[in-house]
Amino acid sequence: MRGATHAKWAAGAVVVALAATACGGGGSGGGGADGIVSSSWGDPQNPLEPANTNEVQGGKVLDMLMRGLKRYDPKTGEAKNMLAEKIDTSDSQNFTVTLKDGWTFSNGEKVTAKSFVDAWNYGANLKNNQKNASMFSYIEGYDQIHPKNGTPSGETMSGLKVVDDKTFTVKLNQKFSTWPDTLGYPAFAPLPRAFFDNHAAWVSKPIGNGPYLVDSYTKGSKLAMRKWAKYMGEDKAQNGGIDLKVYTDNNTAYTDLTAGNLDLVDDVPASQLKNVKADLGDRYINTPAGIIQTLAFPYYDAAWNTPDAAKVRKGISRAINRKQITETIFQKTRTPATDWTSPVLGEAGGYKAGLCGDACDYNPAEAKKLITEGGGIPGGQLKISYNGDTGSHKEWVDAVCNSINNALGNDKACVGGPVGTFADFRSQITQSKMSGPFRAGWQMDYPLIQNFLQPLYYTGASSNDGKWSNPEFDKLVDRANADTDKAKAVADFQEAEGVVRDQMAAIPLWYQNGSAGYSDRISNVSLNPFSVPVYEQIKVG
Repeated sequence: MRGATHAKWAAGAVVVALAATACGGGGSGGGGADGIVSSSWGDPQNPLEPANTNEVQGGKVLDMLMRGLKRYDPKTGEAKNMLAEKIDTSDSQNFTVTLKDGWTFSNGEKVTAKSFVDAWNYGANLKNNQKNASMFSYIEGYDQIHPKNGTPSGETMSGLKVVDDKTFTVKLNQKFSTWPDTLGYPAFAPLPRAFFDNHAAWVSKPIGNGPYLVDSYTKGSKLAMRKWAKYMGEDKAQNGGIDLKVYTDNNTAYTDLTAGNLDLVDDVPASQLKNVKADLGDRYINTPAGIIQTLAFPYYDAAWNTPDAAKVRKGISRAINRKQITETIFQKTRTPATDWTSPVLGEAGGYKAGLCGDACDYNPAEAKKLITEGGGIPGGQLKISYNGDTGSHKEWVDAVCNSINNALGNDKACVGGPVGTFADFRSQITQSKMSGPFRAGWQMDYPLIQNFLQPLYYTGASSNDGKWSNPEFDKLVDRANADTDKAKAVADFQEAEGVVRDQMAAIPLWYQNGSAGYSDRISNVSLNPFSVPVYEQIKVG
């Protein structure tokens, strides 16, 4: 989402305020199966098109609105069949997808093989400017509709073929043994004909095939999701709907929660962690999640893209006292990172504790030496950019800067640089306007080591916001993707991760737990391995 996981608004799209409703107040609609849950939220950067959604706030909505071929188990993260009856392959390159019977979109339209093929071709096509287009880059013919230069030479990928209503085939341009496990990612969701026939109308009120419908959305205020009574899946909504209320400060959201005006906060602010157990008791959730916080760098700025700059980045990493920050700022709801993935993957899945080596160990003297050898901090001052509206980022950025300043003996060596709202922050990043390091937390899209590496560091990848590029890394990732033996694939990905380490392509800070609090009005609340509430399981009353 993210991890990365994701929702982006296409250029020129207009968000229609369907029904203005007041913020404030807890859930409504009584209790039981019809009760409405109110939850904190932030406006997504872009419209809720599946292939254009690559940030967390939009991803929360798509997780309620859409269902694809696979779905990640809310407890284990395992990729399990959802709309897929089966996905067959004999060579890890050619796949036959067979759909289950009976699935429809909420407008009554049948979900068919064409619903997937059309959606994927749309998502991949360069002219549609979808942020997650590269997710389709493994499919044969992608280069023709999404060339690196020039305009598309076609409308569809040659590797996608509709066989009949229930069946389609996929030919990849390389072997990719774990490709089916990526298909729970929202970009691979099907789309109804209504999306293509009247795109503007669909964007204003998206139509999906998940357990909830979009009832109304007033940007900056609230998005109301309501239970879809005719939903086909086993994961039916146990409540009447979810009101996602927009907050620009999660401290305000937390205050509303404790005052009884909000049911759920899915990101407890750092400033409240000392009080949260006293405030909420067992209604506070703190569980491991597939999230890592990093500092990314703008490699499109020549000052950060030199051989010596790698020494500076390593020096900055060694100047950060991760242990102290995670204990004092985050009250141990974060763990100092020693690699670029997440412990939730486990060793078999690619997590390797200590892979970062001493480059992630706090050592002020070595930090100062490395930064000096690298020619000093570009511009003379490190400005760490972050969005100032959600996520308690000011506290930890200030703490990181204090650590760096203390290590270098210069109280002006590092400063925080707040950037308005999350949408403003993401817009500056996607327009390559960062002049120094910026926060780049990654929430996994699917539980594979590949997801922590390729989307973030592969040349031209969808979430490679700093535009880092390394041919050796790309080569190793390509080799790992082609491995049919999972253990060999993991080893190759870890070798690629070693290139990230050697160049300190991004500075790993800490692994993040999912942190949430809820009111006594609701129950059965949990976070999935992606740190997103399992909304459909929440009960009211």
